[in-house]
Formats: sequence, structure tokens, C-alpha cells
Amino acid sequence: MEKRTGPEADSALRCRWLRHGREALDAMLEAIHHAQHSVRLEMYIFRAGKIGDAFRDALTAAQQRGVRVRVLCDAVGSYSLPGDYWSHLLAAGGEFRLFNPVQLRRIIYRDHRKILVVDGELAFIGGLNIADEYYGDGVSGGWRDLGLRVEGPLVRELADAFNELFSRADCRHRRFQRLRRSRNAAAGYNWKLLLTGPGRGHRALKQTLVQDFNAARSIRIVCAYFLPGLRMLRALKRAARRGVPVQLILAGQTDVRLMRIATRSLYPSLLRAGVEIYEFKPQILHAKMIIVDDVVYAGSANLDARSLGINYEVVARVPDATLAAEARQIFAEDLGHCHRMDAETLRQTRTFWEKWLVRWALFLLVRLDPYLARLQRRHLTNS
Repeated sequence: MEKRTGPEADSALRCRWLRHGREALDAMLEAIHHAQHSVRLEMYIFRAGKIGDAFRDALTAAQQRGVRVRVLCDAVGSYSLPGDYWSHLLAAGGEFRLFNPVQLRRIIYRDHRKILVVDGELAFIGGLNIADEYYGDGVSGGWRDLGLRVEGPLVRELADAFNELFSRADCRHRRFQRLRRSRNAAAGYNWKLLLTGPGRGHRALKQTLVQDFNAARSIRIVCAYFLPGLRMLRALKRAARRGVPVQLILAGQTDVRLMRIATRSLYPSLLRAGVEIYEFKPQILHAKMIIVDDVVYAGSANLDARSLGINYEVVARVPDATLAAEARQIFAEDLGHCHRMDAETLRQTRTFWEKWLVRWALFLLVRLDPYLARLQRRHLTNS
């Protein structure tokens, strides 16, 4: 793919929000059905069922008609897949790998990325895994999630990111070797592809976000699992104190109860600083979207210790006024399904059990998980 610089470069990048799981998964399936040359699929959770089986069959059919198909799934996230689930794809000549096969010494590090690249021309990223619970509108049914459809130079970078991790699926890296953490296709491009993972360079996403927060005129965040470090929390509070509108949409329902308990322990100080906090009520919130002025962040990463420093994640930072305006519209629509939190509401809704568990939740998620990750990091490198 030709790489361009200057004003043409960013105009060549075309992005469109996929507003809920049903729209995103249908669009991804359609793209696979029309693939002519190659399909790269990388998923944290791939689960057998109506949706998973539809993707498997579409991928197998693509391989049978001569398309090169490669699939990478995380060994823990996709642990429930039967051993022969991909047998027809493999028999047709397709490739399937499990990322970081389960070993106790290095089980902490997971591939949490969600990437689909078709023909090197079209890509999808976001928070969506491939499982039945993600298929819906996020209000009347299905978990609340978002996707981003991408065309243009960023697609090549996503394909390269897939290739790099696919080649390292056993999670055994040569000594001193590491993944590149931040990519720009050329010097003239304003967008960035931010890749996180263990080892040096994993702070690129955190550093970029804090820089944007420090210069922001408005900040809107939708986040399924919100437990950022002190530096990012301070940046959000400073922004609110200087009069910047800071709005958070967080989980009112969740599949990780300890995370919600730990997240709520942050509410009092955020509220005192002037941050507006809303909890999404109709369904489990799984979306990840950040809007800072006319810059949007979309991808797989949450704002917690695991996404920001342990897991392999992928996030696109795209400065685009039109895309940001559409994101603000999505945010406003989601606000209509939220309950605004204040000190009194928090006091009334927090149970005694939650108050008792706060210290344990913070210890496990903020202290123990990163500590174990540091201990296991050396096992990612061959002796």
C-alpha cells in the first residue's frame, strides 16, 4: 500500500463508528464474506455459539475460495473452544494459533486485542469480542459496545501489528526484543496506533492520554473498566478544576464485580474535583471510547492497570472533527440511558458488602495483579 505524507495523508484515513454490537458484528461478517485475498482476525474471546459459529463458517468458506485466513485467539479468553473447533478451517489450509498457551509461570499476560483486517484495505477495531452476548443494540439486548470501521493507511499498520503478534503466539520473545508501541505510517500523519504490552515502551498510551488531558478543552470517556493510575486521575481532576467539562460514562452493570467496587471507591474524589460521573444502566457496559476535543481514541484498552501495562492492547488515536462530532452524539445518546452519580446517590447505592470489599478489590486489581505481572515478565524471554 502506498504511503503518503502531507495534507493528503490524513484525508486518506476514513473511519466510521459502528454504534453497537449488532451493527459491528454484521459489518465484520459481511467483510469476511466479500474478502478476496486475505483475512486476519485477532480476538481475546471467541466463543462457540450462533455468532461464533457464523464467523467460523465464514472464515472457512473464505479459505476454501482461495483467501488466506489467519486467526489468533487468546488461550485464556477463548479457553472454552472445543479442540476441534477450527478443524475445517485448518483442513482447508487456514491457520489458527492460540496466544500464550496456558502455563502458570506466564498466565498473567494476555492478548486482549480485537482486530479484523480484510484484504489489507479494510479493518475493524473496538471492544467487541465474538460471542453471542455482544450481539444486540446495547439497550434492549446485548452488551453495550462500539466498533470502528477503518479504511486507509491505518489498515496496513493494523495488519503489521497482527503479523507481529501472530508470529509470537507462543509468547516467547528473544531477549531484548519487544513490540513497537506506537506507530505512525509516515511523518505527515497525525493519527497514531498505540500498542501496549509488557516490557519497555508500554507507557505510550498512558503518556499520550495524559498529554491530551492536560491540554483539553473537553473530555468525554466511556469505559467498561475504569481504574487508572494516579497520574491519569490527577490529570482528569486538574482538568475539571480548571473548568474543563469532564464526563465519564462507567458501568452500572458489569461482569467483573470487583472492578465495579474498586471503581466506585474513586467516585468521591472525582466528584469533589467537579468530574461528572454517569452509570450506564440498561445492559452490561463493555465499550471503550475517549473524546478529547476533536481527537478520538478507539480500540480494545480499558483505563485500568491490566490494559495500561499488562495486556497486549491496540488503540487508534485519530484527530478528526467529523468523527469526534459523531462520537459526541453517541455519547449524548448513551447519557440518556445513564443515572448521574453524586455523593448522596453513591452513599445510598453502595452496599455494606461493597464498602467492606473495597480494600480487597484495590489490593487485587492495583497491587497484586501488576506485581504478579512483573514476576512473570522474565518468563516471556527465552533463556
